[in-house]
Amino acid sequence: MAAKAKKTDADEDEEAEATEETAESGEGEKPKGRFSLKLILMMVGGVAVLGGGGTGAYLMLGGSKETKPAVAVVKPPAFLDVPEVLVNLTNAGGERTQYLKVKIVLELPDSSMQPQVQTTMPRVMDAFQTYLRELRPSDLEGSAGLYRLKEELTRRVNVAVAPGRINAVLFKEIVVQ
Repeated sequence: MAAKAKKTDADEDEEAEATEETAESGEGEKPKGRFSLKLILMMVGGVAVLGGGGTGAYLMLGGSKETKPAVAVVKPPAFLDVPEVLVNLTNAGGERTQYLKVKIVLELPDSSMQPQVQTTMPRVMDAFQTYLRELRPSDLEGSAGLYRLKEELTRRVNVAVAPGRINAVLFKEIVVQ
C-alpha cells in the first residue's frame, strides 16, 4: 500500500503541475466547443445566400406558371350615318358666298348606343349647324384644319349625347364650293 500511496502522491503532483500550466496559458477553464462563433456565422450566411439565390432563380425562371387571362373580346365599333349638312360659310365683305357640304358618320363604341344617339339626333344636328355656319373657308384649309374640325365636332356630339360617348366623327365627303 505504501507503493500505492507513493504513486498517488506522484499522480497528485503531476495533476497539480498540469493545472498550473493550463491556468498560466488561459486554457482549460472552458473547454472549446466543436464550432467557433465565426464558423457558425459563416455557415448561416452561406445558407442565406444560397436560399435567396435559389428563390430568386425559381421566381425569375418560370416558377410561377400562372395561366394567362382570357383575351377580352373586343366588340367591333358601330357606325351611324348623320344626314348630309349643307351650310354657307362666313365670308368677309363683298366676296362671293361659299358653301360647305359635309357627309358625316359617327363611330360608336358598340351597337347598343345607337338608339340613344338616334333620339338625340336633332340636338346633334343643331350643334353641327351652329358650329359649321361660323367657319370661314380659311378654317378648312389643309389637313390641320380638317383635324380641328373633326375634333370640334366630336366634342360637340359628346356634349349632345352625354352621358354616352362616341369614339370619333368620320368624314365621308367634304366639299367647299
